[in-house]
Amino acid sequence: MSKKFLELSDELSRFISDQKIFFVATAAPDGKINLSPKGQDSLRVLNSKEILWMNLTGSGNETAAHLSESNRITMMWCAFEGPPRILRVYGTAQVFHPRDARWSEFSTQIPARLGTRQYFLVSIDLIKTSCGEAVPFMDYVKDRRGLSEWSEKKGEKGILEYWQGRNQLSLDGKPTGILDS
Repeated sequence: MSKKFLELSDELSRFISDQKIFFVATAAPDGKINLSPKGQDSLRVLNSKEILWMNLTGSGNETAAHLSESNRITMMWCAFEGPPRILRVYGTAQVFHPRDARWSEFSTQIPARLGTRQYFLVSIDLIKTSCGEAVPFMDYVKDRRGLSEWSEKKGEKGILEYWQGRNQLSLDGKPTGILDS
């Protein structure tokens, strides 16, 4: 049975913190919808109405492009162990880059590391839980190191070059704001 809430309870916040993976969905008013899995130590529940997510450099930068046109975001967590549950958070999000004033504040919550390209501050409008009875049991083994190793190999200069070549436009040609002044 699904339930709706307007803010995160302590129990739902703990559920979020316990999960090893979450999913983020965004869409501009037109073009492709983006749905991405996220992991590692990149998310904090700040309070009952806000979530902070640190975004690492990846192959695309769809979320930032979409949020510049329509700041709607949906985040989802699934229980792959323990009691079944799906938790969706609906809201709006703001994008913060290293040049933005709040960057240092957010990096105290989730320390920026090599390859961090944005923080997203999510303001929660609605929370919905559902049963998750169709979600399989899966065992967590460990986080993958490939993205960290890739960032270390690239270094700061290489990551900046990657942003210039691969992270400035979305799949639909929309600007991501990654290098705006």
